[in-house]
Amino acid sequence: MTTSRRTWLGLAAATAVAAGAAVVVLQPVGAATIDPAAYYQLTARHSGKTVAVAGASTADGAGIVQQAGTGATSQQFQFVDAGSGYYRLRARHSGKVVDVSARSTADGADVVQWPSNGGTNQQWSVVDVSGGYVQLINRNSGKALDVWQASGAENARVSQSTDTDATHQQFQLIRVGTTPPASSAPASNPPAAYPNPGTVTGSTGAHDPSVTKTPAGTYLLAATGNNLALKTSTDRVAWRSAGAVWPGGAPWTTAYTGGSANLWAPDISYRNGQYYLYYSASTFGSQRSAIFLATSPSGASGSWTNQGLVIESSTGVNYNAIDPNLVVDAAGQWWLTFGSFWSGIKLIRLDPATGRRSTTDTAVRALSTRTGANGAVEAPFVFQHAGTYYLFVSFDVCCQGAASTYRVMVGRSGSVTGPYTDRNGTAMTAGGGTQVLAGHGSIHGPGHQAVIADTDGDVLVYHYYADSGASFLGVNRLGWDAAGWPFVY
Repeated sequence: MTTSRRTWLGLAAATAVAAGAAVVVLQPVGAATIDPAAYYQLTARHSGKTVAVAGASTADGAGIVQQAGTGATSQQFQFVDAGSGYYRLRARHSGKVVDVSARSTADGADVVQWPSNGGTNQQWSVVDVSGGYVQLINRNSGKALDVWQASGAENARVSQSTDTDATHQQFQLIRVGTTPPASSAPASNPPAAYPNPGTVTGSTGAHDPSVTKTPAGTYLLAATGNNLALKTSTDRVAWRSAGAVWPGGAPWTTAYTGGSANLWAPDISYRNGQYYLYYSASTFGSQRSAIFLATSPSGASGSWTNQGLVIESSTGVNYNAIDPNLVVDAAGQWWLTFGSFWSGIKLIRLDPATGRRSTTDTAVRALSTRTGANGAVEAPFVFQHAGTYYLFVSFDVCCQGAASTYRVMVGRSGSVTGPYTDRNGTAMTAGGGTQVLAGHGSIHGPGHQAVIADTDGDVLVYHYYADSGASFLGVNRLGWDAAGWPFVY
């Protein structure tokens, strides 16, 4: 172990506690501290997954694994001071501690939960490494907590191994209810590989998410679900369910949904002192679809007013009226982009006074068409950056769980109405698109993206599927390279 570039945290933590300091985690190297009264998630650097007790078990000997972060209490640990700069890691749901099974000193030994017994195999030192990550070194064996064989798989087991400074032996400590630190400035160089989703906790199941920032500085998310799901967050990390847009149902949509309450792909924004929500009503594979508008002064469940139909589709037109996104251009004109398969992504003009379709300009403009892959393009989102309009879309197949092949593509234009071209100059109406994010490891089918400009830079919001087939909220920072093209980090 090379100690010259590391800082042992035990003394720093003990000093902070003794002084009664308010401790904030994830400070720069050499200044990190731990609050023994708090709970933390431990996120593996190589996989982005969270250390957890398998199956949320409360049994003695239950294994420690890595999982996609859900905010469950079986993924939260308290650092209990064991003296001499060591800690016991106590699972919040069971009260049991992280233990190297049978006091083994071997590489690959099982790490489990066990009742606290004072053994040194239940004690861990916290060692600061670069980038706000730490290693956990077992007192009994001197070996590092690691994800065995650097696996990226869901429920891969956590073990101990000889310290090699590998990223699968490094963990980010996310204090429950706090935001991981943003870099001092948005990145300008793309990473070598697609990153895993950033840490989110709490109510993280989501499909087709859209997020807006409220006047109070918090976040409001809307997503596909029965009567449209709402979630809120104070920090873009910890999310909680906030009910449904239409808790009493939306009977005006059922002619398009076959009677189902499942409504799709909401687009939420805050403008002119109120919230606007465009959303879709359809059934899978059908062109009998509609986009509706709702408004609310607060965004709260049950506070929304139905403002009626914006546009519908049928076999009489060449588009499909789902996946709406409100765009307000530099001149203040309102537009709605939408579309899925058929002839691709379209744009119509809206009346800013009503939020509904313009009665004087009824043109349906083409923005993107997929020339292959059965026309698989959908989920448009237009974002303005540095005076240029960027059209984000999702290519390929959604909604197949871990078999989904969704991927995020982008083109750009000097005009909101296009033409949009990709990095190679290919028009998006001719199948063009530059890839921004695709499936990797146990992250499957990332897509149905949205972008928000936040105080720490631009942020990409999307859904992805875990190995289990469940869909989750993905949140990552969005950077811009020297040529003005976006990348995820």
